[in-house]
Amino acid sequence: MNFEAFHHLASQIARRLRARGEKVAVADGATGGLIAASLLTVPGALDFFVGGGVVYSFRARDVLFALPREAYSGMRGASEEYAMLQARAIRDNFGADWGLAESGSVGGSAHPSGAPAGQSVVAIAAPSGMTVTCMVQTGSDDRIANMEAFTRNALEAFKDALDAAGPV
Repeated sequence: MNFEAFHHLASQIARRLRARGEKVAVADGATGGLIAASLLTVPGALDFFVGGGVVYSFRARDVLFALPREAYSGMRGASEEYAMLQARAIRDNFGADWGLAESGSVGGSAHPSGAPAGQSVVAIAAPSGMTVTCMVQTGSDDRIANMEAFTRNALEAFKDALDAAGPV
C-alpha cells in the first residue's frame, strides 16, 4: 500500500475541510478502514474527522447506521443506492457535515450480493444536499490491489466533491 500517496490526498482533503470548518464521518466497506486510516495520517485530524467504522457485516451495518433492515430492501451491496444510504446514515448518526461511504467487492471470495470482484462504489453526502457517487471496476481479483484502488478512488472522489462544493 502506498500510504504516502494516500497521505497526500488526505492532506488536501484536510485543508479543504478545515477551511470550510466542516467535518466528515466515514463508513469503510471493502477498504477495511483504509479511508479512515488515510485521513488519520494528517496531524490534528480531530479538526475535521468525527469518526466512522468498518462495515463488513450485517451486524456492523446495523450498529453504525441504526437503520431498519427494510431500509435496504431491494438494494445490493456495491451499488450506488446502497453506498449513498450509508453515506447519509454515517453523516447523520455521527453528526458530521459530510458522509463518505464505500461499498465493494475486493475479491478472493464471493461477495454476498454477487457483486463482481474489483467493483467498488463510493458515495458522498454533502451538507448542502449535494450527493456524489463514483464507481471503479478494476476487473481484478487481487484483494490487496483492489483495497488500494478503492481507497484511492474514495479519497480522490471526496477531494473532487469538496472542490465542486465551492467556497463556504
